[in-house]
This record gives sequence, C-alpha cells and structure tokens, in this order.
Amino acid sequence: MRPEASEQVRKHRPDYWLIVIVAFLIAIGLTVVYAISPALSATHGGSGGHYVSRQLIAIGLSVAAFIVTSRIPLRTWQRWQVPLLILAAVGTVVALAMPVNPDYPAHRWVRIGSFSLQSVEALKFALIIWLAAFLAARMKAGTIADNKVTLHPLLIVLVAIGIVVAGVQSDLGSTGVIVAIMSAMAFVAGMPMKRILLIGGAILLLTVIAVSITPYRRDRLFAFLHPEAHCLTTGYQACQALTATGSGGLIGQGLGGGASSYGYLPEAQNDSIFAIYAEKFGFLGVAVLLALFMTLFARLRLIIERAPDDFSRLIVTGILAWLSTQAIINIGAMIGLLPLKGITLPFISYGGTSVLFVGAALGLVFQISHYTSFSARTAHVASQRSNRGSSRENTDDRRRFRRAYHPTPGSRA
Repeated sequence: MRPEASEQVRKHRPDYWLIVIVAFLIAIGLTVVYAISPALSATHGGSGGHYVSRQLIAIGLSVAAFIVTSRIPLRTWQRWQVPLLILAAVGTVVALAMPVNPDYPAHRWVRIGSFSLQSVEALKFALIIWLAAFLAARMKAGTIADNKVTLHPLLIVLVAIGIVVAGVQSDLGSTGVIVAIMSAMAFVAGMPMKRILLIGGAILLLTVIAVSITPYRRDRLFAFLHPEAHCLTTGYQACQALTATGSGGLIGQGLGGGASSYGYLPEAQNDSIFAIYAEKFGFLGVAVLLALFMTLFARLRLIIERAPDDFSRLIVTGILAWLSTQAIINIGAMIGLLPLKGITLPFISYGGTSVLFVGAALGLVFQISHYTSFSARTAHVASQRSNRGSSRENTDDRRRFRRAYHPTPGSRA
C-alpha cells in the first residue's frame, strides 16, 4: 500500500525521543548492574568491576550497531533479507554443534574463546527483516490471504524455528517471542484473523503437549501454579523473585541495600534483574520504569502509523512485538503472573548479545522515523483537536486516519 498523494514522504527530523527514552533505560540497567557487581563478584568470582566493564563494552557495541543500521538504506536491508536469514540459521546450527557450558547446559550460544553469541537474538533480527520483505511483497501482489503463496511458506519457517529453538535448544520463551513477532506482522499485513487464531491455537496445543511430556517443564508449571509449595525446589527462583520484589516497598532499599543478589536470587543480572530493580527502587521506581517502557512502545506505535511504506511499517511492527513481548514475559515472571522462561528484560538485563541486536533493531526504527509521512488529514485532525472541536468528530477523524495505515477491512474476509 503506497502513501496517498497528499502525503509528503521525504527525509526530515527523526524521532530523537527514541534515543532519549532508550538512553534512560540503558542508564537504569547499567546502574543496577553496577549496584550488584560486588555481590556477583563475591558469588561467582572475578573483580568488582567485571560485570560493569563487560556491560559497558556491550553498550558500546550496541551504539555502533545502531549507527550502522541507521545509515544503511532500507532498500539495502530489503535486498539482504535472504542472506541475513541464512546467516542467522547457520549461526543457530553452529550453536547446536558447540559444547555446552556446565552452568547453562543448552546449545544456545556460539562460543569462540571468551566471546559468546546467543544465536536466537540474531535470528529474531534477521527474521523481522525477511518477514517484512516477504509480507510487503505479498501485500503489493494482493496475495496476502493466499494459503499457497503466503501462509504455507510462513508455516514452514515457523515449524523449522519451533523444532530447532523450542525442541533442540529447549528455549520456549524465545519461541514465544518469535511467534508473537510473526503474528503481529502477519496481522498488520492483513492476513485474516481467523487463520492467525487457528495457527495460534495449534501452537498452544503443541505447547501443552510439550510441557506435559517433559518432566522439568511440568515441574516448572506446577511451581508456577503453587510456588509456595516448591520454594525449596523447582519454585525457588519464583519465590525469591517475589520476596525481592515485595521487599522494595514504596521507595526501595537503595543501591546498597538488599541481599537478593548475594546468591539468593538466581540469574540476578539477567532474567531476574527486574526483581533486583524493584528491591532497590521500590514501587515508585517500578512505576518510572514501566512508564519509560510504555512511552517507548507508544513512540514505536506512532512510527508504525506514519511509516512511509509497508516494508518499513512491518519492520517497526516486528520490533515493537519483540521488545514488548520480552518485557511482558520477563516482568510477568518476576511478579508471579507468568512462568519463568529465561527471557531478558530489554535494555536492563546484563548480556551482550541482547543489547547488541536490540541496538541494531532500534537503528532501523530511527532511520524509518526520518521518513514518516504526514497527510492533510493529520493536520486537519490536529487543528480540530487544538480548537476543541466536537469530540465525536475528532474521534471519527482519528479512526479514519489510522485505518489509512492498515489494510482495508476487505482483505481480512
């Protein structure tokens, strides 16, 4: 779907609020890692500044990736879609052949000396670019609802990812994020909702079967349903997370307070960092963090509505689904609303691979924000709102404007 003739699609001032919000989030994450570094060093060994220095290196690489992806033209990314996906798939296969770390007995990392790369993070990034190009081409051809041309290739990719990531790598959390990415992008592209729901139902059924036949996953589910009965065994991390989160109170115990990071809460720097943050900054700190995330997601949604073309719109949709799903899973697990899935909290958790590829993804978003389009309809709606016109008319105008950025209702028939 092309922009209307009344819209101006040209390079303009980008959305610098993205950089401001992300900078605050990264600063918060670095502050928490700095605060718990002595405890982590005392528990796992190493110097007091080990974790902070490595996180600073990861942030530096992320900034470099942001600059690179924001400067390479989107059409170049569109041409590289298949090689990028193949490269990510090769990285995943290499990870399967790598010897595992005794502390993390899963084939999820490509390790070369002291360097390690979590293959699924590269897969998410490459998948979004490939899927955006694939769906945009189907939208242009008018075959987005065609099972043979559109749905079958997507199912093949989804099954392959499920076998490798969920089956071999035992990473149901990342599989759930990938499913959310693909579902959101397919919905925005105009795929009929009935088919998306049918596929989602099938995935849910397979997930139930996988949990029921796998002892450790079944134990995790029971620990999630009744954590108080398994606090010394499979529910230990969930119970400690709730304890750390609740002990923060209204204003928290401060950067030097709290004992959870001294070996009491597993993966304090990664999966459990939200609980550590809540312990140190309390309810008010959590409210600020959630407000920053919601503001970021709102900016991404605005860029989706104003994106200049389908390819750009779908890329930002996939990135929004990626970041929001991971945040929901991580925070939900720490407060007992979801089972523990080993998912990092974007921008906050310690870890080089996640920080690197999230930075690369946001570079694409920043570049797209250079070309967001504004139509006469937008100005008309803004004028009516500023003049305090009829609320019903304003609502109707905004709805019509927003529909202009999505497929026509007939495409979902």
